[in-house]
Amino acid sequence: MSRAKPLFSAYGIEIEYMIVDRETLAVLPVADKLLAAAAKEEKASDVDMGEITWSNELVNHVLEMKVSKPAKSLSGLAAAFAENIAVADALLAPMGGRLMPTGAHPFMDPLAETQLWPHAYSEVYQAFDAAFNCKGHGWSNLQSMHINLPFRGDEEFGRLHAAIRALLPIMPALAASTPILNGQFTGFLDARMEQYSKNAARVPSVMGVVIPEPVFSEQEYRDRILAPMYRDIAPLDPKGVLRDEFLNARGAIARFDRSTIEIRVLDTQECPAADLALAGVVTAALKGLVEERWSSYEEQKALSTRELAAIFNQTIANAGRTVVPEEYARLFGVYAPSSIPARVIWRRLAFSSLPAMDFDPDWEKPLAVLVDQSSLARRILAAVDGDYRHAAVKRTYGELCDCLAANEPFNAGILGAPYFL
Repeated sequence: MSRAKPLFSAYGIEIEYMIVDRETLAVLPVADKLLAAAAKEEKASDVDMGEITWSNELVNHVLEMKVSKPAKSLSGLAAAFAENIAVADALLAPMGGRLMPTGAHPFMDPLAETQLWPHAYSEVYQAFDAAFNCKGHGWSNLQSMHINLPFRGDEEFGRLHAAIRALLPIMPALAASTPILNGQFTGFLDARMEQYSKNAARVPSVMGVVIPEPVFSEQEYRDRILAPMYRDIAPLDPKGVLRDEFLNARGAIARFDRSTIEIRVLDTQECPAADLALAGVVTAALKGLVEERWSSYEEQKALSTRELAAIFNQTIANAGRTVVPEEYARLFGVYAPSSIPARVIWRRLAFSSLPAMDFDPDWEKPLAVLVDQSSLARRILAAVDGDYRHAAVKRTYGELCDCLAANEPFNAGILGAPYFL
């Protein structure tokens, strides 16, 4: 976003997808060939397809799709992404490929299969690899949806940052889609975020504890977050390639170059309708927090990073069954005599906040499945049903690829399950 826009006046959505072999579902590193085919040029890294732009990412088996310019509404974007997925699948077919959804590949071996993007901007990726070694699940096997929200000036930045910090710990309760890595259940419903949270351990200031520090002005952010990060990376970055805002690996990062905060903890779902439905719920809840419907700005600012991180770490393991302290639940207008599951908070937020949004009918099916059958991670586990043989995992993820192509939610046949999320 080139010029500062007021809160909730525009939305930037980015969604990453894996490119896989059409038959085996093994990762297929042909993003460069796909982008070149879309651009009808020998080489391309960004291709404007109208409402949606396609881009490369760190590794050559990942394609990013993003809105070409900030959208005034989230409504209608699911259809636009779905149309572009159909085009990408058609271009990939002669290469023997297709797109796969979810936040991580279930049986990729990053040590053996990682291929970094080799073309434009590769100097940055090589610098990341030299500093952190990108051949691991936390770097080369993860796909997410990023939500970019604008702010104008310090007052709006502070309010938006406070709201995002408050909500981040339970966002994976909605979005967890990565229970399987290396062909096995990891013990985490959001294994992507569990792996991601460790990927910058060599320079701890780059990641912090995923939950951003309580800073509420640009100068304070630069002093407390960016400056230490740039200082600490310097010995590993002799050319200064990485000393930029994109180095920040927290779960939400300030992009002062375009006056936005980018939320990064949401796993890619099974189809654009599901991704955009989650974006709708999350942004509606953030709007309610910024407007102080359930808690004051001062209460949100006072939240402890350590306590928020503890909730977040439980959520990436347990999703909606995470039990949060009653003091935290009260931030969202949920009152109970004791601790309460995150799923109850989200139910309250969805019912109280979504009616104020520009609702897209494409969201109805995925939201209904989410309520009736739980998070995508639990649906994946229900479909696999304890059988982690390669053929069984491959079959389930083949069905997820079909959901992506059809822009339909993944039905795991667990309607009426005794849990939500």
